[in-house]
Amino acid sequence: MNKTANCEGAIALGREVLLHEAQAVKDLADTLDAEHFGHAVELLLNCKGRVVVSGIGKSGHIGRKLAATLASTGTPAFFVHAAEAAHGDLGMITEEDVVIGISYSGSSSELVTIVPTIKREGAKLISITGKPDSPLARNADVNLNVHVPFEACPLNLAPTSSTTATLAMGDALAVACMHAKGFTKEDFARSHPGGALGRRLLTHVKDIMRTGQEVPMVRAGTTVLDATREITKKHIGMTAVVDADQKVLGIFTEGDLRRLIEQKGDVRGIHIEDVMTRTPATIAPEEMAASAAKIIDERMINQLLVVDGDGRLIGALHVHDLMTAKVI
Repeated sequence: MNKTANCEGAIALGREVLLHEAQAVKDLADTLDAEHFGHAVELLLNCKGRVVVSGIGKSGHIGRKLAATLASTGTPAFFVHAAEAAHGDLGMITEEDVVIGISYSGSSSELVTIVPTIKREGAKLISITGKPDSPLARNADVNLNVHVPFEACPLNLAPTSSTTATLAMGDALAVACMHAKGFTKEDFARSHPGGALGRRLLTHVKDIMRTGQEVPMVRAGTTVLDATREITKKHIGMTAVVDADQKVLGIFTEGDLRRLIEQKGDVRGIHIEDVMTRTPATIAPEEMAASAAKIIDERMINQLLVVDGDGRLIGALHVHDLMTAKVI
C-alpha cells in the first residue's frame, strides 16, 4: 500500500472518530437526566467546603481537568488521586465537602474502596459513570450517567468516546454552577491574572503609562525646532503641548513634522501652537488599558495622552507600551 493510500485512510478514520465522539456528546445531551443533573448542581452550589474530584487512569486525567475548570469558574475544587486517597489523602475530606468520583465502569477498586469513608465523614458523593447499576453509582447521592454504546476506538477498547462524554459532562456541571453563581468575565480574569483576558481586564492605564521625565511636553510659544528636540529626546514619536498649568492644549507628532516640512520647507521659526493638533485623544489613568487600546485602534493613532480630571497632563501611552504589557 502506498503512502497516499495510507494518508487517505488515516484522514477517513480521523474524521470517523470525530463524528463518533461528537455523536456521543449529542446523545448525552439528548438523554440527560434533568433531575439527577439538577441535584448534582444543587449539591455543588450548597457546598460549604470544597469540591474534591477523584479518579484513576483515564478517568483521573478527566478529573484533574474538571477540578481545574471548577476552580477557575468560581467553585473551589482540587483533585485527589483515588489510590493516594486510600493511603492517607482521604483525611483532607470533611463533612462540608462534596466528592465527585469518576469511573466509567463504576467499579474501579481504588475508588470504590474509599466510598465508605466518604460516606462516614458525611461528605456528599456525586458519581460520574457509564453504568448506573455499578457499586459507585449505587452508593452515590446522585449519579450522572455518561454511557456510550461504543468507543470510537476501532477495537472498542481504548477509552475515547467515553472519556469525551465524561469530559463534556464535567464541563456542563462547571458551566451550570458558574451561571448560577453569576460568575462574570471580571471574576474569571481575577483567577487568571497571567492570561490574556486577565491582562486585558485587570491592567489599568496608570499601571503601564509613562510618567515624569519620560513624558514629552512643551509649552505654548515653543518653536517647532525645540519641539522636535523634545520628540527626539523622549523617543515616543510625539510631544504634548501644555499651558502654564500643564493643561493639555494639543499634540504634535513626528507625522505632523514630516507633513509640515513638505508644505513649508524651513519650519524652525514656526510656533508649535500654530501647527499642533488641537483636542487630541486623551484618557484617564483609572481607565482600563483595554480602553486605551480601543481608542488607539479606532482613531488609528500610536500615542495617547493621559490626563487628570482637570485636563492636566500626567502621563503618556504609546502603542508599544500596550504591546509590551500584552494588552494587545
